[in-house]
Amino acid sequence: MDLKGKKALIFGVANQKSIAYSIAKKLKEHGVELGFTYAGEQLQRRVEPLSEELGGAFCVKCDVTDDADIEKTFKTVSEKFGHIDILVHAVAYAPADDLKGRFVDTSREGFKTAMEISVFSLVNLAKHAEPFMSEGSTIITMTYYGSEKVVKNYNVMGVAKAALESSVRYLANELGEKGIRVNAISAGPIKTLAASGISGFKTILACIEEKSPLRRNITGDDVANTSLYLCSELSSGVTGEVIYVDSGYNILGI
Repeated sequence: MDLKGKKALIFGVANQKSIAYSIAKKLKEHGVELGFTYAGEQLQRRVEPLSEELGGAFCVKCDVTDDADIEKTFKTVSEKFGHIDILVHAVAYAPADDLKGRFVDTSREGFKTAMEISVFSLVNLAKHAEPFMSEGSTIITMTYYGSEKVVKNYNVMGVAKAALESSVRYLANELGEKGIRVNAISAGPIKTLAASGISGFKTILACIEEKSPLRRNITGDDVANTSLYLCSELSSGVTGEVIYVDSGYNILGI
């Protein structure tokens, strides 16, 4: 599949285990030019070498809660790219204290933080990206099955992912007038930096391996392959969808 000449802006790389890194690597293998962002100085030392490894055209700081950072990021996009064909949103966060215990005990600040970083960031980035995108462009975000079923200790993040999936549908409807497609991938559990904050994560992995139809956990490459499909003309009629890449676990009942 040749995507040569296309340009992608990647949000959410933290290290080589990140889903966003797997997606960026796959896109690079198929000719896409990449631009990277990192959330803060702590991540800069991790992300910049990965950007260099994948031949990134730029790697800039972008705290998605800071409008000034977002403006600077898209100024760089304007200068370095001129347009965007692909935007990858793999950004999510909730305070650790709100990812254990009872959901009913979620703090006000924890709820606001999870919604702002995990959900509103997609809406805000789509708004800023829209002027740089044209017919055939695509936006991809990452979600999880905890958006629709109760997953122990996923708590406020499950509610945030439900809001994210709804946002995908609303964005797909509005941006579709310009031929811009918006979709979400519901990835099964993967050992990433973000996943390490969820209590009992090893138990979740064991459950997927034992009970999913494919009897295995997924890899970053599985998600990257689906992302490649969503970035290509093969998915030209697909928008507003949540596509599951979870070894089939979501189809199971009791």
